[in-house]
Amino acid sequence: MLISKMAAEGGGKEMNEIKTQFTTREGVYKLLTHSEYSRPNRVPFNSQGSNPVKVSFVNVNDQSGNGDRICFNVGRELYFYIYKGVRKAADLSKPIDKRIYKGTQPTCHDFNHLTATAESVSLLVGFSAGQVQLIDPIKKETSKLFNEERLIDKSRVTCVKWVPGSESLFLVAHSSGNMYLYNVEHACGTAAPHYQLLKQGESYSVHTCKSKSTRNPLLKWTVGEGALNEFAFSPDGKFLACVSQDGFLRVFNFDAVELHGTMKSYFGGLLCACWSPDGRYIVAGGEDDLVTVWSFSDCRVIARGHGHKSWVSVVAFDHYTTSVEESEPMEFSGSDEDFQDQIHFGRDRANSTQSRDRANSTQSRLSKRNSTDSRPVSVTYRFGSVGQDTQLCLWDLTEDILFPHLPLSRTRTHTNVMNATTTSPPAGGGRWRRHREQQPRLPHSAPAVTANSKASIMDSAIATGVSKFATLSLHDRKERHHEKDHKRNHSMGHISSKSSDKLNLLAKTKTDPAKTLGTMLCPRMEDVPLLEPLICKKIAHERLTVLIFLEDCIVTACQEGFICTWARPGKVHTVVGSCISCCLKQAVRASHMSGFAVIPKPSQLSQRDCSIATVFLLLSKPRGHRDAVTSPGPGPALLCTCTASQRFFFSFLCIL
Repeated sequence: MLISKMAAEGGGKEMNEIKTQFTTREGVYKLLTHSEYSRPNRVPFNSQGSNPVKVSFVNVNDQSGNGDRICFNVGRELYFYIYKGVRKAADLSKPIDKRIYKGTQPTCHDFNHLTATAESVSLLVGFSAGQVQLIDPIKKETSKLFNEERLIDKSRVTCVKWVPGSESLFLVAHSSGNMYLYNVEHACGTAAPHYQLLKQGESYSVHTCKSKSTRNPLLKWTVGEGALNEFAFSPDGKFLACVSQDGFLRVFNFDAVELHGTMKSYFGGLLCACWSPDGRYIVAGGEDDLVTVWSFSDCRVIARGHGHKSWVSVVAFDHYTTSVEESEPMEFSGSDEDFQDQIHFGRDRANSTQSRDRANSTQSRLSKRNSTDSRPVSVTYRFGSVGQDTQLCLWDLTEDILFPHLPLSRTRTHTNVMNATTTSPPAGGGRWRRHREQQPRLPHSAPAVTANSKASIMDSAIATGVSKFATLSLHDRKERHHEKDHKRNHSMGHISSKSSDKLNLLAKTKTDPAKTLGTMLCPRMEDVPLLEPLICKKIAHERLTVLIFLEDCIVTACQEGFICTWARPGKVHTVVGSCISCCLKQAVRASHMSGFAVIPKPSQLSQRDCSIATVFLLLSKPRGHRDAVTSPGPGPALLCTCTASQRFFFSFLCIL
């Protein structure tokens, strides 16, 4: 009995241990403590009642070679730093910009990568009270404030993003379930806007702003029931995936304002969604603790992944290990050079000045190979997820899941793998642009979406404003396009006297979520393949809110306000220019997590760091005992008790 109890306690302790590295087929990913970003005092943030910590990146093409910038919010504070990644230690004492808000909290933000320069960047910030702010953290000036009087929407902003390929249009989602299209060049009205129905379908409607002059918002989308938790544009910018608290994933043709397909969660709301690099698949996560893989072309669930023990907060594809291999998949020993031999999606990057249509004019490597030879090919999509269980999971979506009806890759030809064209964008731009602006072509073989589809409503909005939309009637739209609308999408120009009857009919015919289980919208667990994670590691003390894959690292963040950098295999560089040593920074973290201060060995510290450690030991001496710790290798040399005030003073000394 005693032995089993001790074994259980030992196993539980190991399970709750915070991991600082993990191993995949590529090698070992390592946490870089010197590259951790947080508030300058490094004190864990009290996250109760606060909005999730979010992170945004941009590259400003700085001639110094260090053009990467990071923005993150913690509570009421917003920080803008130079991001040094795996190359150098983070210097938290010198933020480029810091803002503290009163009465409201930042909830999300997004950079405009098209207009970013070393002298100026455009940053959108959404707030808990519903406002949206456009700022320039380099020039340190506030350009504009949208929904300032909260006349458009009073609910929390859940997601804000620039429209791909546009320097002026951006989209904002709210917890009210509404989504608004803005133009930075237009002002908001002084009174609450009046809307006119433009289009509606099953569980969604789109309205234009009813006014004589063009003003914000240009369009209002009402999607599903409950909060609209997140949306994501497809790699080519033509489709929009939305996840709502009602548990539905809805994918729209953004230009034509048409519903392409839907999916229902197994349970509860959906919180996050992400497109694969080639736009063929969408992964969604939420309150059912699952990750669900949805096929864009087939409009159906093809797999689910179970590894989290709580809500999934973020899902993201890894553009740099998602691969098309020309031979049998290999096992990797951890050498980064060996791993570079794979063909990666996302190795090339789009030029920021090119339009979306031009980016779609060429074929991808895969499509070219499909038409030239028949050697075997192996397709692997890598994606990750983080959740409120503080765990990071990595997943591989392989060909045996994608093509279960096909033979193994050793005996089949790769011409059966994918028959739709994708795009490999031309080179140009910075590292973050390479990550953000991969725009391969989507498989446009889905029903009601063709190459000569309906005229782009969004393009018309850019050219002439929404006043043109108000004059469109159902008859005019049919004459212009000479094709039937999708049976679930009813185009309406003006609200007639029978509009209420039509809306009531729509409400009666909408999908009942309780009856979706066992259908294509929500297949049963035993009806689709169940994925298991490659790795599932606890990497934080608080719930995780950020997961971003970059070329040389993975970035995660937790609700305590710590943004962590995980170096990819072979990408760890010697740290230079650190204000304090990595060992001393670890001691700072350890002192905050417990009532002890762990002081590294003198041989591991610089002369300045030794002075700081000596001062701290003198302060700690009256408070308790000092225990010598024998350690033949790298590790602490002294362990001493300390009070919270002494730990704070220790942190203060370290950041001077």
